[in-house]
Amino acid sequence: MNTTVATAELAGRAAQAAAVLVPSTVPLTAVPAAGQRPAADAVAIVASFVGSPSAEVAIIAGDAVADAIAAGQAAGAALGPAEALRPALEAATHELGAGVLDTARTETTADVIGPDTELFALQHEGVTLAWFALRLRGPQVTRPTTNQVPAQRASMRVLYDVEMTLTAEIGRTRLPVRQVLDLTPGAILELDRTAGSPADIMVNGRLIARGEVVVVDEDYGVRITEIVAGTEAAG
Repeated sequence: MNTTVATAELAGRAAQAAAVLVPSTVPLTAVPAAGQRPAADAVAIVASFVGSPSAEVAIIAGDAVADAIAAGQAAGAALGPAEALRPALEAATHELGAGVLDTARTETTADVIGPDTELFALQHEGVTLAWFALRLRGPQVTRPTTNQVPAQRASMRVLYDVEMTLTAEIGRTRLPVRQVLDLTPGAILELDRTAGSPADIMVNGRLIARGEVVVVDEDYGVRITEIVAGTEAAG
């Protein structure tokens, strides 16, 4: 697979990850912006990501997204556009791998989108409500060849003693901003799992295993019952 195709695939995954967390009253899906562009003077929320690869990521919020952010502010959520879109930018850069995401800033779309920028429309039922842009900096994304893999595995040995944070997730739910602001002690949230379902074991947001929640010396633990294959984890 050539560099251009691999980069486009990576950008597509990043765009979809961002689309899920962009404030909106309807679910959004990322699609390549074939021939479409936001207005040159539109405001973009931009953040620099330092990693391998490094990148500039940006979200241009349309009127519907801006209205959703404004509604949250009116309901008492003191978040400006940069803070409201930060989770979406973080989700996008998680797809790029390990790294550090800088503080978000505002720029005009004309300064953000260039010939080497991957641009996606964030749509609901074919209607564009926002935009996502990604521009890689430094080496582009390529897939390793067969003879590269042994050398890469050998180089991984230097990382064997690096500690990683594992997270056990028992379920998720989605709530509008209004209901989040109305949460009080004693409120019950219904998750998307049935009682007794296995917990997901995540590393850096990626699913690696499943297991049963247990108690060990009065502390919670997880007994691993399944190691997730790479293709399922990526899905």
